[in-house]
Parts: sequence; structure tokens; C-alpha cells
Amino acid sequence: MSRRLLLSAAGLTLLSVEACGAPLSNGSSAEHRAGSPGPLPPNSAPPTPPPSPAASPVNVPSPALNVPSPALGPATAAPRPMTDPLFSLPAAAGATADKLVALTIDDGPDPTHTPIVLGILKQFGIRATFFLVGENATEHPELVREISQQGHHLANHTWTHPDLRHLPEAQVRDELERTSDVLQKASGKPPTWFRAPGGDWSNVALRTCSELGMRPMGWSVDPRDWARPGTSKITSRVLKAVRPGSIVLNHDGGGDRSQTIAAMRAYLPVLIDDGYLFTAPR
Repeated sequence: MSRRLLLSAAGLTLLSVEACGAPLSNGSSAEHRAGSPGPLPPNSAPPTPPPSPAASPVNVPSPALNVPSPALGPATAAPRPMTDPLFSLPAAAGATADKLVALTIDDGPDPTHTPIVLGILKQFGIRATFFLVGENATEHPELVREISQQGHHLANHTWTHPDLRHLPEAQVRDELERTSDVLQKASGKPPTWFRAPGGDWSNVALRTCSELGMRPMGWSVDPRDWARPGTSKITSRVLKAVRPGSIVLNHDGGGDRSQTIAAMRAYLPVLIDDGYLFTAPR
């Protein structure tokens, strides 16, 4: 399955954040999906072509979600503009003015890489949000507890990391509900954030997320570390893309994350020296 193809997400505004004393990063890569024009209504004549060549139309994503039809099954959520609040931190407490960013870590916990990532975050005094896969959390409950005990936020990243756009509603609910149960048992608190694997959102996933008391979180800085492009590329992509209010995506699970770890050691001190602070949104 193609892992991080789209940075689409939807719905629900990010709420308040608490600042911490170091930099933070955000999740997986995703390109914007553009909509395509629908078919002409029956018996309609095609539009008369303009007298002179026209520029290619630009498909502007609608901020509204496509409502799924019960007869057709789950519908893919409409793409959101990159100005949507889902892709950046709210301006609460002067977030954008204070160079505040959020670091998010996906696909763990992993027995090899997660402890190293935790050590790096502790070294720099950073709190992050860990989007955990339920199966991994069940296999490594001690790591889930350690993440929580070190003050990081536990967040839901489904049970098996599937493409939610192709699952029936009952299976989507099972993926989210089982994971939330595991995380709540480990930390004593239900998770408040959810991220669709690969950023592949559906209306069913968004609705289920809300019904389970969670909010969806996207990302705005994707160095594509999951593809292992090299430490220098991951580092440069983060440093070039980060802005006040960014949500940065990195990974500690799903494969060899040694490049990600090396890149974090390189870019975090640069961001700190540049005055960035890190937060884990509540």
C-alpha cells in the first residue's frame, strides 16, 4: 500500500495548545487532491467554446465535506485548502507570533526506534504527539506507558494502519475504537486526536472520529522520512518548510527509522536556536 500519498484532511478546529521549551515536527507526506468537474446533466448541450484560447481551469478544493450516500457507501472527504486550520496550529496564545510548532511522530511504538526518539525529545525538552498504531501498542505496552509518563500525548492512528477510504463503517469504527481502548488503558485518559493513515480521510472516518470524542489532525511539513530519502534531505525539507504554526510529521515505526532519528538530531537544535518552541496540542 502506498504510504503517504495525500495531505488531505477535514473537519473540526484544532483547540487550545500548551507550549513547551523545544521544537516539534509533523507526519506523513500527502499531495493535494484536486476535484474534477462532474458530468453534464441529461439533454444538456455542451458549453460553447470561447472564441480565444483560455487558461486551464484551476480546481479549488471545497471546504465542505462530500456527504456519503448510503447506497454508494463511504465517500472520500473533499480536499481541504492548505490554509485550513487542520494543517496548522491555532493562533491561541500567540502561537503564530511566538514561532510555535508541533512535532508529531507516527506509526509506533517501535522497540528499536521509539526509545531513541524519546531520548532525543528528553534531551531537548520537547513534548510531542505520538500517533500510535493499535497493534504495535498492544505488542509494546511498556513503551506506550513510557511515552505517556514522559509527558507526550498519545493519539490514535488506527489498529492496523489501513486505507480507511475503502473500509465499511463497522470496520472503521473497530479500527479506531480498539486503538482508543488500548491507549486509554495505558495512560488513564482517552485519546483526543486522530490521524488517518497516509492522510487518506473519508467522511465515515471523520464522523466516527467525532463520535468517539476525537478531533482529526493533519500536518503541514512532510519531509517524507518514511521513504528514507537520506538524512540530509529529511533535515533540509523540515528546515525549509517550517513556519510558525507548522505541524511537522516524522515516523518512529513502520520500518528502519535511523535516517529520521539522525535528522531529528540535526534539525531540532537548529530550530531551537532560531527561536522555535514546541507544543503538543491538547
